[in-house]
Amino acid sequence: MKFAMSFSCGKDSTLALHKEIAAGNEPVCLIVMVNSGAGRSFFHGADEDMLTKYSLALGIPMIKAYTDGSDYHIKMEETLIKAKGLGAEAACFGDIDIEGNKAWSETRCKAAGLKSLFPLWQRSRRENVEEIIDLGYKCIIKSINSRLLPKSLLGRTIDRDTVKIMEGCGIDVCGENGEYHTLSADGPIFKSPMDFHLGEILDFGDYSVIDIR
Repeated sequence: MKFAMSFSCGKDSTLALHKEIAAGNEPVCLIVMVNSGAGRSFFHGADEDMLTKYSLALGIPMIKAYTDGSDYHIKMEETLIKAKGLGAEAACFGDIDIEGNKAWSETRCKAAGLKSLFPLWQRSRRENVEEIIDLGYKCIIKSINSRLLPKSLLGRTIDRDTVKIMEGCGIDVCGENGEYHTLSADGPIFKSPMDFHLGEILDFGDYSVIDIR
């Protein structure tokens, strides 16, 4: 089956993409929602240059949908229709167990005439993180809720040591509630690694991010 991947550049969408490829399905494009005001992808903050390099590193064409957030659902549906024009029969999402998120994605797919795929659905959150580590993916912690996690985690790769620190802080180790976000840098489905350079740490209220270029 040919599919479009709703790609955040983070660990969960990377694992979902990995699983669909491993199942013999073919990605025709990556779909990335871009904050038109900031010039970065929503939630994970990948800039335009980084997004171009993700497409090259994964060897998959990318469709970027620009929105200020107010018409997010409309832009997603328009982009899914574009993906259908490329041959996509379905769209894949990295949702795990939040029913509202899954329902939102299913509604967008139905409007575009596509099936919806959720390869991580109802799996243990810890199991997802451990599989990312065991498969050899390198996922760098880009942002954290600094009320819940120490800034020393910023710029570190997700591994069993960072998971232990997160558990000690009492958070969901998958970060499904926004405790942290990652950028995937390398792993089995990458044709070439992302050459990231870590910069300064920036604080925005309760959240802190590390500048990654």
